[in-house]
Amino acid sequence: MKPLSFRKMHANGDDFVLLDLRGRHQPINSEIARQLGDRHRGIGFNQLAVLSDSVEADARLTFWNADGTPLSTCGSATRGAADLLMRETGATSIELHTERGLQHCERLADYSVSVEMGVPLFDWQDVPLAAEHDTLELPIDGAPAACSMGNPHCSFFVTEVEQIDLARFGPPMEQHPLFPQKTNVHLVQVIDRQTIRLRIWERNGAIPLGSGSCSCAAAVNGIRRGLLDSPVKVLCDGGPVSVTWDGQGKVRLAGPVESVFFGTLLLNAREPA
Repeated sequence: MKPLSFRKMHANGDDFVLLDLRGRHQPINSEIARQLGDRHRGIGFNQLAVLSDSVEADARLTFWNADGTPLSTCGSATRGAADLLMRETGATSIELHTERGLQHCERLADYSVSVEMGVPLFDWQDVPLAAEHDTLELPIDGAPAACSMGNPHCSFFVTEVEQIDLARFGPPMEQHPLFPQKTNVHLVQVIDRQTIRLRIWERNGAIPLGSGSCSCAAAVNGIRRGLLDSPVKVLCDGGPVSVTWDGQGKVRLAGPVESVFFGTLLLNAREPA
């Protein structure tokens, strides 16, 4: 296998690795993603984002979790890829092609990056849930709201997020029988109608400093509940992002992104046939 060039980045502490495979054929599989995601034997990340060629956009972007499972969306890594491409070309806007469709990305005046995250889905089959329920108020203690941003989300609106032991609260909710594909779990504290404090238990087991898709889903669920007005400032453990949604169309996520280091890595994983 040829060496892989990578870039380690983060968005408010939500760390990811970006692989640029444009112009070359070297498929990424679960084994490779898992090796890269190992924080002791690889690089380590919350998500892996892979850039490849696209005829429809400036590049195609695909995602993997650290455990090697594929992922449909990642707001932090999408911002990172957009930041890289805009620095590379000098453009102030680009298009990325993901499983969520074409995503328009822009450089903002404060040099942060704004990306389209697609239209949120609310039908129980789209989240998905194991049975038909109103996703605005699920039959679970705490009556959370659920939606999909390309991955499943469940938002609990609470009085004080810091008073809840997220490491104990998150795992059973992530694996609740109502969520056949598991779910991201949010603790959401409404500060005012345009500000929330958010803590996250991420699907597949972690407490990240932030998450783009979770920030979007928490804000969307708060707007649906009539608790919030767009735009919403989301205060994650690692810092703030902004989420804009008109109640019908695509969600837009904006926030900072930073490069940490870059290099090359030679893996022992066998390339797929």
